[in-house]
Amino acid sequence: MDAGVNAWFDDELAGSTFADERLGKRLRQLVERLNGAMGASIPLACQDWANTKAAYRFFSNDRVSEGEILAGHFEATRSRFAAATGPILVLQDTSELIYQRKRPEQIGLTGRTNKGKADRSRAQPVCGLLMHSSMAVTLDGLPLGLSAIKFWTRSKFKGTAALKKKVNLTRLPIEEKESFRWLQNMRESIALFGDGARCIHVGDRESDIYELFCMAHELGTHFLVRTCVDRLAGDGEHTIAAEMNEAEISGMHEVEVRDANGKPETIAVGECQEFRVRACG
Repeated sequence: MDAGVNAWFDDELAGSTFADERLGKRLRQLVERLNGAMGASIPLACQDWANTKAAYRFFSNDRVSEGEILAGHFEATRSRFAAATGPILVLQDTSELIYQRKRPEQIGLTGRTNKGKADRSRAQPVCGLLMHSSMAVTLDGLPLGLSAIKFWTRSKFKGTAALKKKVNLTRLPIEEKESFRWLQNMRESIALFGDGARCIHVGDRESDIYELFCMAHELGTHFLVRTCVDRLAGDGEHTIAAEMNEAEISGMHEVEVRDANGKPETIAVGECQEFRVRACG
């Protein structure tokens, strides 16, 4: 293997320490093998039964935790953050890891799917895990690494509509909602970097959470979210959209739109507005 790649592995895993140093060596071997077969199954990456069995023993070892495995990468991300200059984007999003299992209850559920059928009563549960991660990226698009990550699954899934029949979600503390992961990742990222003022946390409509806005203010950091709620603003007698309609256009931004083959198709022009607004909870 190339010396430069070996050095990268060493730097990336230097912060991962285990009670037994043999576990650290095994992690190093696993990372090397998985890197050589990105996206492949463990048996395919390990090539033989002895290494495959060793990999499964490592992951099922009670002395091995998710935090210990990721500690080295987080330390490496922090070093790259410190070496970079200017604002850093911290991109948050949730991914679903889907599996096919005869006994899905052994893994858990992510949701339900209709498999293309209109009849919702025939929706089938989807087996898998959910992963919510925060990735630090420079303004030039250079990835620095993960700064926080969460894994979880559901023992059952009834959907938001069914849940609303039993629980008033507006009265449920944010700490008891799955959406709390957005706040946790923001806090953990700031704790890792130690410089919230340089971070801009970016999220989709799921991150339009009032408590997230409050936490960002508390931690002295910044955020950019796509709104899904037209919140009350100012004195509470009007909404943010009403204020936006009155704001002046400060500029135009062009985005090149490509077709399914990646060829330029058209140019979309977006209006840019900027103004200060006080959002109501």
